[in-house]
Amino acid sequence: MKQEKMLILASSSPRRKELLQTLGLSFSIQSSDVDETTDPGMQPQEIVEELALRKARKVASGLTEGVVLGSDTIVVLNGEILGKPVDDEDAYRMLHALQGCEHTVYSGIALIDAESGQSEVTHSRTQVRIRPLAPDEIRAYIATREPMDKAGSYAIQGIGATLVEGIEGDYFTVVGLPLRLTASMLSRFGIQVL
Repeated sequence: MKQEKMLILASSSPRRKELLQTLGLSFSIQSSDVDETTDPGMQPQEIVEELALRKARKVASGLTEGVVLGSDTIVVLNGEILGKPVDDEDAYRMLHALQGCEHTVYSGIALIDAESGQSEVTHSRTQVRIRPLAPDEIRAYIATREPMDKAGSYAIQGIGATLVEGIEGDYFTVVGLPLRLTASMLSRFGIQVL
């Protein structure tokens, strides 16, 4: 089926780009550098929806047509949001806290039609269990540098997959863009995947 509207990904994330490519859609990328501070007391699902919408709005504000896709992902352990590590010790702290436990990954998705102003925002949530890890394993993983730009300090789609004992929910939510949910939303904006 011919894609009627242009799709714009409001992210420079290589993982989101790869995931969107798997859907076979043509799209362009326009990074959205937005302030990612949120009000204290916001729930994780509200945070990812707010940030996804903020990213999509920033890009859509400079366009007259096309559908803009914004997304945001956070890792939550016992109510604490684990962002990207600031250094090796921060990565160690997060991975040590995550090991042997279950945590939740939230990914928010926002779509905005730049021409009509139509918008939709939602989120997906997945439970992830990290296996028990020895301190040497954590340091060896950090030495790969893979954790350094990942929320929660691990990448389920990389070497970090060896740390994951199991998941309950959508794998792609953990990678950063829930594909089933994204495809379903896109169809309501005139972009059909199948």
